[in-house]
Amino acid sequence: MRQGFVLVAASLGFAVIQLDVSVVNVAIKPIGAELGGGVTALQWVVDAYTVALAALILVAGTLGDFYGAKRLFIAGFAVFVAASAGCGLAANMAELIAARAVQGIGAAALAACSLSLLHHAYTEPEPRARAVGLWAAGASTALVAGPVVGGLVIATLGWRSIFFVNVPIGAIGIWLTLSYATGSPRSRDQGLDLCGQVSAVAALTALAVATIEAGSRGMDDPVVLAGFAVALAAGAGFVVAEVRGAEPMLSLSLFRSARFGVPVAIGLLVNVAFYGLIFVLSLYFQKEQHASALWTGLAFAPMMAAIMAANLTANRLTGALGARRVLLIGTSLLAAGCLAMLGTTARTPYAALVVPLMAEGFGLGLIVPVMASVLLSGVDRSRSGRASGTLNAARQTGSVLGVALFGSLAAATGPVNGLHTALLISTGLIVAVATLGTGIPTVL
Repeated sequence: MRQGFVLVAASLGFAVIQLDVSVVNVAIKPIGAELGGGVTALQWVVDAYTVALAALILVAGTLGDFYGAKRLFIAGFAVFVAASAGCGLAANMAELIAARAVQGIGAAALAACSLSLLHHAYTEPEPRARAVGLWAAGASTALVAGPVVGGLVIATLGWRSIFFVNVPIGAIGIWLTLSYATGSPRSRDQGLDLCGQVSAVAALTALAVATIEAGSRGMDDPVVLAGFAVALAAGAGFVVAEVRGAEPMLSLSLFRSARFGVPVAIGLLVNVAFYGLIFVLSLYFQKEQHASALWTGLAFAPMMAAIMAANLTANRLTGALGARRVLLIGTSLLAAGCLAMLGTTARTPYAALVVPLMAEGFGLGLIVPVMASVLLSGVDRSRSGRASGTLNAARQTGSVLGVALFGSLAAATGPVNGLHTALLISTGLIVAVATLGTGIPTVL
């Protein structure tokens, strides 16, 4: 029973992160109408959260190991709830953007520590894999349902309500964690590695900002070039700090293990493909099919259902077939769905896209739980925060890169041609994921 409540708390924490990634996109128009601001300001309502989340996940994982995952998870939920209330009460665009950035800080702690809580609560591989599947199902549902839920709530209660709804959810999550999660052991045998933390934050922040700004400014803009230069320099500094430091935040030797390095690489590549594709499909539905934001959200419902079904099935399939084969099935379905949509035109009926969308969703739904389970099986519980933070940092970075890259392609060539190019790139990335997957163990 205690484990079940910990699973609910961890799932709530990760679900609200995913919900706030997607739900705000539906609210952009009413936010702009009330608070004013140009396109750039509205873009940063979305991106302030994304940048903070991407930049701080890795650091949050380290802090979770150092101070205890339970403590940091509760602190992250508290910050997220307070910032959500601040978003709902914002009187102008500057206040809203600032509150969204603080939301991202809280979200980073939740993302880094939610898997760590499960790792501490479920010590046996099979129950843990089942819990990870349920955790992933909740997050996937929140992500894809965000536009639908957001559209309905905004139509009924206004845009501020999408932020206020996080307050009771957060209160429940904090109470469950306080009541049922065991105090996770702290890893004090390694220091906090301030040099590594600062360089990691600088690298991820600069990369996220440069990638986002490249979509509107162009790759040759001085701000974009400077951002990538800072990211490269800070990234090099991070590697040097971790190699030479006496107490590195993230031991790079972990990447020699297929149980660690392969899931992190898969997380990056899959998110580039999937989130970039979701963004371009949204543009296609709204600009070529002339769909409303609410209908666009509903258009992804078959994919959402398939993701949930696969998340719940992944553990059983892994037990029967092994992690490597399940990953191959997932990548095959995801690639097949992409290839099946290559003939899409502006006049393609939605019904023709349902099966490919479901194939993509089921494929992704198999990949994510397997990826997380393989990662957790390869690290000690005292390092689960760092491991979870590294995986989620890779996934979040992949999301930012995918949206920026595929969005730029769609802007340059149009939604239909951009969709075709995105589908081809996604297929190539998924083939790379399948190749990497041959390096993971069959039995966890």
